[in-house]
Order: sequence, then C-alpha cells, then structure tokens
Amino acid sequence: MKESKYRKNVEDMLALADIGINSPKGKQRPWDIKVHNENFYKRVLAEGSLALGESYIDGWWDCEKLDEFFFHILRAELDKKIKPDLSLLLNFLRKKFFNPQKISKAFDVGKKHYDLGNDLFKIMLDKKMVYSCGYWKNAKTLDESQEVKFELICKKIGLKKGDKVLEIGCGWGSFLKYVSEKYKVSGVGLTVSKEQAEFARNLCKNLPVEILLQDYRSEINGASFDHIISIGMFEHVGVKNYKKFMQIVHRNLKKDGLFLLHTIGGNKSRIKNDPWIEKYVFPRGMLPSIKQIGESVENLFVVEDWHNFGADYDKTLMAWHDNFNKSWDKIKSNYDERFYRIWKYYLLSCAGSFRARKNQLWQIVFSKNGVEGGYKSIR
Repeated sequence: MKESKYRKNVEDMLALADIGINSPKGKQRPWDIKVHNENFYKRVLAEGSLALGESYIDGWWDCEKLDEFFFHILRAELDKKIKPDLSLLLNFLRKKFFNPQKISKAFDVGKKHYDLGNDLFKIMLDKKMVYSCGYWKNAKTLDESQEVKFELICKKIGLKKGDKVLEIGCGWGSFLKYVSEKYKVSGVGLTVSKEQAEFARNLCKNLPVEILLQDYRSEINGASFDHIISIGMFEHVGVKNYKKFMQIVHRNLKKDGLFLLHTIGGNKSRIKNDPWIEKYVFPRGMLPSIKQIGESVENLFVVEDWHNFGADYDKTLMAWHDNFNKSWDKIKSNYDERFYRIWKYYLLSCAGSFRARKNQLWQIVFSKNGVEGGYKSIR
C-alpha cells in the first residue's frame, strides 16, 4: 500500500512538469521516463536530487532524452519541491561554516575529474580540447564556436603583440597556444591537473608559454601581467575564497590591464553545489551569483562589461554529448557502463539546466581604475 502511495506522489509531482511515467507504447514522449525498479519512488522522495541521479546510474529508470526531462523539471521548478535528506543539510552546514575549497584540497578536483584520462576529453571536446562554453553567434560547429570564443576574448581585452598574459585555469593549454601564435604574446598558465599540465606543456612546446602545476593562491615569482584571463575555473573557487581570488588577480595585474572572467553563474546566491554533481563530477564546486561576484570585487575593480550567453552552453553540452556518445566504443574498454551513465546524466542534465535558463554563462571584463574614456563592449 505504501509503495503505491510513493508512486502516486512521484507521478503527481512529475505531472506538474508534464512528465509521464511508464506511458503506454506509442504514447511515450521523449521526456517521459520508464521506471524499472519500484523502489525508485520511495528513494527519490526520501533523498531528492541525489537519489534521482544515483538511481539512474543504478539503471532503475531511463529516458529517451534526459536533456528534455531536466528542461521540463527545472522550468516547472520541481527542484524546489523535492525534500532534501539529512546528509544534504549537513553538507550545507559544512560549507557555511568551513572552507571546502581550502588550499590543501585544491588538487582534489584535478584528480577526481580532469585526470580521468585525456582519451575521454579528446573524443568529447573540440579539436583544441576546450572544456568551456563555446560562443555560437557566428559559428556552426563546436570547433568554430571555440575559436570564435577565443577571438572574442582577445578583442575584449585588447590583446596586442608583446603582451604578457596569465591564465588561471589553463586547461590543456589551447588558449595560450592560440594567443601566443596569433598575437605573438607570452603567457603563464595555472592548472591543478597533472594530466592537463603535461599535455599543455607539450602543446605549447617552443612557444613563450610556461605551464605551472599549482593553485592560484601559490606565489608566481616576479609576476606582473598586462592581462589576466580565467575561463571556466572560477566555479572551483568557492564563496569563502572569492575575495582572495580577486585580490590575487588585482595584485598580479598591471595598472592599465584588463581581467576577463568567464564563468558559469547561478540565478541565486548559494553556498552549496547540486549534491549529485558534487559527489560524482565536480567535488567542492560552487556557482557564483551576481551578488557574490559583485561583493568580491568591491574596492578592487571596476566592472567594465558583463556579457551573458548562457543559452550557448546548451548547444556546447549537446555537442559534447553527441561526441561522447558517438565515440564511446573507442574508449569504453578503459571505463565501464556505470561511468557511461554518469557522464550521460552529467552532460544532459546540465544541458537541460541551461536550456531552462537556471544557469548562466558570464564573461565579465574588469579594470583596476576604469578605462579612460570608457570601455567599448564587444559581442
């Protein structure tokens, strides 16, 4: 009897988002779900979004188009109606009073995520291996969107020959290679991933580029940069460290230099990540809000430009998923079916979130004292 009550509660909740469960053959829509294990209903009601993801990994349910499933859920704001369990409350309190992104934990995300294997990222990403949102305004392919994004950044900071650039979170080195070759600049890149550092050093071999395996809080000897860039790294900094991060950027940036921050952002100020993403994908991740970023730059920077192209992350994530899915057979011997379901869930749930406009993608340009005569926005 209780089991049927659990099922009814979940059915009623998903109906608010126009999502059906075990719809009759021929009437099932791509965003409806097929439940294989009756314990699914009780588990999700008790443990919320973490259980939703874990039960998918365990094969308890399936959906033809997970991205559309999450789009419907988030547009209907069902995430606000699912009861969190005690462990999520404890996680919230831990992040409120402690600093989970302290320097002793800085390399955890590198080991957990970015060191999973370059073979994985080679099949999933574009040719340059850029693991951040592409800019699709004048692009038709993933490769084009990343190159257009690089060029957009260069124009926004007014990059010119002879400049020295610091990239905080340099990934596999593609941006520094691009600007070094095209704009004849020198650069320093920071990463907490051993795999990324090794790859980036080989990629930028014989170029005036130095790749450092270190946290952003570690000293950069004799550093003074014309421009500082951070692309898709700020999501790992954490609210307790935002001010420190901005102070470090300010200290290492020349008086007339520009700092460009490219980051995912949230519509609300939070101090915790989605529990499933935290556990299976990005440990100690956190999405900043406009308010949190604003408070972190007070008395340090002038905000010259704030560009939101979050809808482009939906396209980027879907392109990554298509690449991942299409090329899975090439790398599956190194992983397992559980890993496949984790990554499918990760990529498509995030795509649905950006499609529902719950997450944003911001490029923000900062100056130390304000650009004399005014900054001219570039799109």
